[in-house]
Amino acid sequence: MPANKDVQTNVGEGSVMQSNEVQSNVGDIDAVIHGRLRLGIMAYLSAVNPASFPELLAKTGSSNGNLSTHLSKLEAAGYVRQEKGYAGKRPQTLVHLTVPGRRAWITYLEAMKELLGS
Repeated sequence: MPANKDVQTNVGEGSVMQSNEVQSNVGDIDAVIHGRLRLGIMAYLSAVNPASFPELLAKTGSSNGNLSTHLSKLEAAGYVRQEKGYAGKRPQTLVHLTVPGRRAWITYLEAMKELLGS
């Protein structure tokens, strides 16, 4: 959580300006989401839920193995759920953003906005 902190800023010739600023901590950024590929996956799933594995491959430009590894990390965190099945005789994997995943995504976006001062 950000902490309110009185900040003194030197503005030249011994003058000091005081302000009460909200200070954000880089440690508040969710490392599971922040990786480039996982960030792309979460962003896409926040708008298109569920998404098929081939769809995510196309949107992220990733390889099968790389996408699979990063989906496993998101799944281990409880942010996504993979549903494996068949479409006709072809295997199909659908990736769903979970409720905790959506909450984590919103928290991540809020932390980034705060960090960037927006």
